Amino acid sequence: MTRSRRFRHVLAAAALTLPLVALPAVAPAAAAAVDARGDSATYDWGSWSWTGSGTERGLGGSNGYGGYGTYGGYGSGYGSGNPWSSSTSATDTEPATAAESTGVVLVNTTVDYGTAAAAGTGLVITGDGIVVTNHHVVEGATKIGVTDPANGKTYAATVLGYDATHDVAVLQLTDASGLATVTTDRRESTEGEQITSVGNAEGQGSLTAADGTVTDPSTAITVTEDDGSQAHLSDLIEVDADVVSGDSGGALLDSEGEVIGMNVAASSGGADVSGYAIPIDTVLDVAAKIIAGKETGDIEIGYAAALGVQVNGSDSTRVVGVVDGGAAAKAGITEGSTITSIGGTTVSTLDDITAIIGKHEPGDRISIAWTDADGGSHTATAILGEAPVA
Repeated sequence: MTRSRRFRHVLAAAALTLPLVALPAVAPAAAAAVDARGDSATYDWGSWSWTGSGTERGLGGSNGYGGYGTYGGYGSGYGSGNPWSSSTSATDTEPATAAESTGVVLVNTTVDYGTAAAAGTGLVITGDGIVVTNHHVVEGATKIGVTDPANGKTYAATVLGYDATHDVAVLQLTDASGLATVTTDRRESTEGEQITSVGNAEGQGSLTAADGTVTDPSTAITVTEDDGSQAHLSDLIEVDADVVSGDSGGALLDSEGEVIGMNVAASSGGADVSGYAIPIDTVLDVAAKIIAGKETGDIEIGYAAALGVQVNGSDSTRVVGVVDGGAAAKAGITEGSTITSIGGTTVSTLDDITAIIGKHEPGDRISIAWTDADGGSHTATAILGEAPVA
């Protein structure tokens, strides 16, 4: 079905979100960038992120907590972020048909133990619930829910592994069976071919579809994030469909309804949108390694261990926050305590904690010694939990 292109979505370089009081805010993960051809542009990762307090967490940036207890410590504190406000958003999309929606699911996450939330899209590749999505969709997640529009069920999901370099993550849905899967085509795309992008556009909780054509079958983009770091993605399929926030991890379909790519980013700052997708051949190759448990320089398997505390700066082990139900809380560590040793090794900085916890796995038992706010000394055994997705 061909949809008329009556509207264009204008993605402003400095503002992309709707007010937090009404709708989730897009994480400020885009900034000026240059693609492989040297064209100036801005690229948006395309996942929603919001909190109830009006602060924002950057997906992979410096804003927001860097992970309660990731390797035992806290990342940077809340950043005020850039409370991006909505711009003109008349997108050329329609509700996805049943055929276009086959195997495409909605991904919702709780980020850093409830400090924020995010939404994106995923692709079911096995009937027992293995789903591929973008790494940035689940980055920072401490809880993941995946809804299959085909059966209306929502499943808890765990991360089997991820490749941040290629922006791919693999999820396993709990107690899933008999799910419809996407049909994939590993061939290379061609310039000018008709495509349809399907995803959870603008995090609305339903699948929409946008038609377009392939404008470049192999290009690269570099995104500069809020913290100044850069993410470089190469060999991407560029399209002129209205790929928008929330479409990340969604399907790029060819004219036969087969998935040739997974949505990952979109340009902003001009009247015409360019969407970008990772070729499905790349996605499936990465997924196969993750499913086989093959950890490499790019691929991380499973979760890191977490103690579940926030400490006061990098040169201190004084606890200023404790995750409810986390390893530290269960061991009896309270706010105001100072951790003195872990596993029998004296600690005095966040790096000390990180180095020790980083050698362990979730579920490991480890001795913790600390002094409480009143000066009392304590020792207990903590069972390490799972850190947010790095």
